[in-house]
Amino acid sequence: MSKGCSSNLSNVLHTVGTFQVGDYVVFAFLFVVSSGIGIFFAIKERKKASSKEFLVGGRQMSCGLVALSLTTSFMSAVTVIRAPLDVYRYGASYVIFGVAYTFVVFLTAELFLPVFYRSGNTSTYEYLEMRFCKLVHVAATLYNSNGE
Repeated sequence: MSKGCSSNLSNVLHTVGTFQVGDYVVFAFLFVVSSGIGIFFAIKERKKASSKEFLVGGRQMSCGLVALSLTTSFMSAVTVIRAPLDVYRYGASYVIFGVAYTFVVFLTAELFLPVFYRSGNTSTYEYLEMRFCKLVHVAATLYNSNGE
């Protein structure tokens, strides 16, 4: 490798992982838009619903919106960023994850969501407390808060 190529590669590697001006602009724009949407609806819907109704969208959201919400809840940003790397690394076998994910989404929609909807709970932890006791709720919270 020539000396010129080596210095160019060094410059490229040095800039990877650091924000440039354009990155800050995009980040700030997305932050302002997201915050604006949240503030707009917080002001608009302030007097209309209790906090419990706010959490479940007044139970009047369409199927498509609920599906998008579930998808974003199930898939973390790390999963979305890591998926291309895994496909590159492990090849087409990563498709198995997609197939399994599809089955899990349908299973969740048909098995668990109706139970939560009928019981009026907004989280798995509320359901565990209602079904068993407060100790099970706390134990599940502590078990799932280990960061993995």
